[in-house]
Amino acid sequence: MSRALPKYNKRRVGLAGGAAAVALTGAVIAGTALAGESSKGGGADARTLAGPGTISCPDVASRLPAIPASAQDEVTRNLAQLDQQVAEANKRLVDTVGQGGPNFVQNAILGPLEDKRTATVNRIATAIGRTADRPAGLDSLATCSLDAQGDPAAPGQEETGGAEPSAPPAEDAGGDAGAGQGGNAGAGQGGDASGVGAISCPDVAPQLPAIPASAQDEVTRNLAQLDQQVAEANKRLVDTVGQGGPNFVQNAILGPLEDKRTATVNRIATAIGRTADRPAGLDSLAACTLTK
Repeated sequence: MSRALPKYNKRRVGLAGGAAAVALTGAVIAGTALAGESSKGGGADARTLAGPGTISCPDVASRLPAIPASAQDEVTRNLAQLDQQVAEANKRLVDTVGQGGPNFVQNAILGPLEDKRTATVNRIATAIGRTADRPAGLDSLATCSLDAQGDPAAPGQEETGGAEPSAPPAEDAGGDAGAGQGGNAGAGQGGDASGVGAISCPDVAPQLPAIPASAQDEVTRNLAQLDQQVAEANKRLVDTVGQGGPNFVQNAILGPLEDKRTATVNRIATAIGRTADRPAGLDSLAACTLTK
C-alpha cells in the first residue's frame, strides 16, 4: 500500500495541474476579450479586438442649433443612424483585415462611411430647415479618420453605436463628367472595354418637376455631379478588378454610389423645395446596378 501512494499522488497532482492550466487558459482568453470592451456603459467601444485601428468621427449633435419640436423625432432618428454607421464601419474594419490593396480601407470603409454620414446630416439639416433656419456646414462633419494604433478617439470626437448597418452617401471627386447617366436607366453608363461590366443608374432629370429659375443653377450642377459619380464608379470598377471578396463591388462601389446619389438628389429636392413644392420620391432613383 505504502509503495502505491506516491504513484497515486503523482497522478492526482498531474490531474490538478492540468485543470489549473485549463482554468488559466480560460482566464487569459476571457481577459483578452474583455480588454477590448468599453468601460463606459451603453454603446460600443471604438477599440476593436483585432487591432486594425478604430474609426473616429466628429460629433454632430453638439453642433446643431435649437431643434424645432416638429423635427425632434427625425433628428433623433438620424443621430442614432450616425452611431449605427460608425459601429458598422468599425465592424467591417475588423471583418476585412488583410483584404484588398493599400487603399482598401479608404475606398471600402472610410469613403462609404463619409457618404452615409453626408446623406444623414443632410436629412438632419432638411428636417430642421422645414420650420427654422437650415443649419449650414454640417457636411464638414461627415469625414472620419482611422486611428491606426487602435487608441480610442479623443472625448467628443467619436460616435459609436451598438447596431448593425445602414445605407451610405457624399461627394466623390474626379471621374469624367461625360460618361454618366445617359438618358435612361440602361444605357450610356460609361462602360469600359475590360469586360468587368458597367454601372447603370436611373435617369433623374426626366423625373423632376418644373424647376424654379432660382434653383436652376444648383439643380444643373447636381445633375452634372450625378454623371461624375457614375463615371467615377465605373473607373473604380476597372481599377479594383480582383480586389476584395465576393461582395466587394456591392460594398465598395455600388453601395457608396447609392449613398452619393442619395445625397445629391436630396440637394436637388431641397433646391427646388425652397420656392416650389419639394419633389418626393427622388431617393428611389439612387440605387444603381451592375450590368455585365
